[in-house]
Amino acid sequence: MRARGAHGSYALFLLPGALAFLAVVIVPFLVNTGVSFTDWQGVGSPSWSGLANYRELLDDAEFWASFRHSLFMVVAMAAIPTALGLVLAAALFDHVGKHFGSRITAVLRACFYLPQVLPIAVAGIVWSWILAPDDGALNTFLNAVGLGGRQRDWLGDPDFALYSVMGVMVWVQIGFPLVIFMAGLQRVDPQLHEAAELDGAGWWNRFRHVTLPQLRPEISVVLTWCTIAALKVFGAVYVLTKGGPGGATDVPSYFSFTTFFEKTQVGYGAAISTVLTVIILALALIGLGLQTRAEDAEEGTRP
Repeated sequence: MRARGAHGSYALFLLPGALAFLAVVIVPFLVNTGVSFTDWQGVGSPSWSGLANYRELLDDAEFWASFRHSLFMVVAMAAIPTALGLVLAAALFDHVGKHFGSRITAVLRACFYLPQVLPIAVAGIVWSWILAPDDGALNTFLNAVGLGGRQRDWLGDPDFALYSVMGVMVWVQIGFPLVIFMAGLQRVDPQLHEAAELDGAGWWNRFRHVTLPQLRPEISVVLTWCTIAALKVFGAVYVLTKGGPGGATDVPSYFSFTTFFEKTQVGYGAAISTVLTVIILALALIGLGLQTRAEDAEEGTRP
């Protein structure tokens, strides 16, 4: 009876969070999904249109272009930061920490993580100054070192705008995987590295054959989290380019926003956000499955 009562009391503590999740996530998602089956301009009564918005979405070249841009964002916010974060975390942990002490390591880690805690609006404004075509810091620097021919309108040229936003997002995102991987390195058995070093393995071989297998759970978490963040990215695009020039940096979240509030096609905008939500949920479930598999594989390798 006591155990049953204890479980009941624990459930009471979970109730506020469950109600908040229901009110903030589940109910709005269901309402948005319902609106996606209507033809509505945000005022008056919506008219039922069934799957018309989704059929239109399948043939919408702008949506598919924005989705392709999201794939570039996945590279910039998941693939590149994960690879760089792994190498930087190992370098800070293995070299900087051993030769310069934990205080210097902590300062460098905080410097890398700083873009994560900066408001994206502030970071975006600063980068728009840096990448400005006339008196921006980047073009000024290129001119000062004799590379004036390399000056570009980094955010206004359709050929460079997307890559410029990607570069900014690499800078923003790299601190998260770095911190996660440095935490994961704390649990790697140092005797494995010592044994590999005694066998003559260099740093790269130790990193490849000892460190990476031990960090599989962290890698799964980082890739899943950063991929979801890349698919949801909105603030940076809004501040830096507003989807331009000519839709060159448009992404599904911003495309949904403009469809909602600028074109007032509320039903169609709801269909875009619903599709994006389903894709994110599917990726989250895949990521959880990969993480569980990585943890099971790690448990199987332990003596």
